[in-house]
Amino acid sequence: MSDELPCSNCGATLVFAPGTRSMICESCGTENEIPDLEAGPWTGDPIRELDYERAISDQLAASDVETTATIRCPGCAAEITLDEGTLAEECPFCATPLARDETHQHRHPKPGAVLPFALTEREARARLSAWLGGLWFAPSGLKKYAEAGRPISGVYLPHYTYDAQGSARYQGMRGDAYYVTRTRTVMVDGKSQRQTYQERRIRWRPVSGQVARFFDDVLVPASETLGPTGDRAEAGGRSWDLAALEPYRPAFLAGFRAEAPARSLEDGFATAKGTMESILRRDIRFDIGGDEQRITAMQAWYREVTFKHVLLPVWLAAYRWKNKPFRVVINGRTGAVSGERPYSAWKIALAVILGLAVAGAIGYFIALEQGARF
Repeated sequence: MSDELPCSNCGATLVFAPGTRSMICESCGTENEIPDLEAGPWTGDPIRELDYERAISDQLAASDVETTATIRCPGCAAEITLDEGTLAEECPFCATPLARDETHQHRHPKPGAVLPFALTEREARARLSAWLGGLWFAPSGLKKYAEAGRPISGVYLPHYTYDAQGSARYQGMRGDAYYVTRTRTVMVDGKSQRQTYQERRIRWRPVSGQVARFFDDVLVPASETLGPTGDRAEAGGRSWDLAALEPYRPAFLAGFRAEAPARSLEDGFATAKGTMESILRRDIRFDIGGDEQRITAMQAWYREVTFKHVLLPVWLAAYRWKNKPFRVVINGRTGAVSGERPYSAWKIALAVILGLAVAGAIGYFIALEQGARF
């Protein structure tokens, strides 16, 4: 959870109100607008990129690094930050009980930007209810069990964005299509006839060259907690409106939790390079031109690499069904839902039996109809 911010009116804790630029006191209703950053070191470019090489050699300025006390969940390996004074609670990712007796210090780059929640808890619960209600072959009572008294947590997930000047030299083949006229024998009304047609062929020639482009904000999850479930809720990472990123301020995290990065910067950049290389390959094919292309050799370089640690919002509902953990992830900006769910074996078996019965009935009536014709 973020540091608590007191209400100026009654002293109670303020929380960020999703979809607004305000913090609200849940005790007296006082609303405090979060001001824009217009002065001080943030002037001109409030969201800063950090030097990647300096970061991996541990040469970042002390003001760009922080150490937080976290506990690694034994169920899903999430790096959870416990509130001060909290002795035990549930992991928001998998509902595994947590205790404070195994906390450790986690050093990582400070968050540089945050994408604030746009979806309120009520809206997230409505999306969750609709998703649960639309599940096929779910066990009876699952919807009521998952909803009744189950907490839904607002969590900011850590991500890295990478900028780099990328370039690649290549060797390949350019294929240009041409057509030759061919003949073949076909049967028309029982008689053979000669017919001409155009056969497509490719004329190949060797090519080589170099392409370059600037990569901006290649997004990589810094958490290993959600896996494919989180990817689907993020719509493959493409649904995040990174143009709406705000400079990091604790106010946006008030009332929510932020997970610490579990992946290293080097591991994240290896994933980012995979994305960049696929784009460079596309650029190479465009540079080769022609109707078809083959890349026989490629060597890529990435220079002037910078990064930032950003926080992106999700709502999490974690529950256990027959002692097995399941979770549902709701994108805190778009409302996209993805989740893990149990299946009812007897419902599936019943559906199979009914399907076979319907198919048998249809086959029976078709046989009767054909018999009547004869």
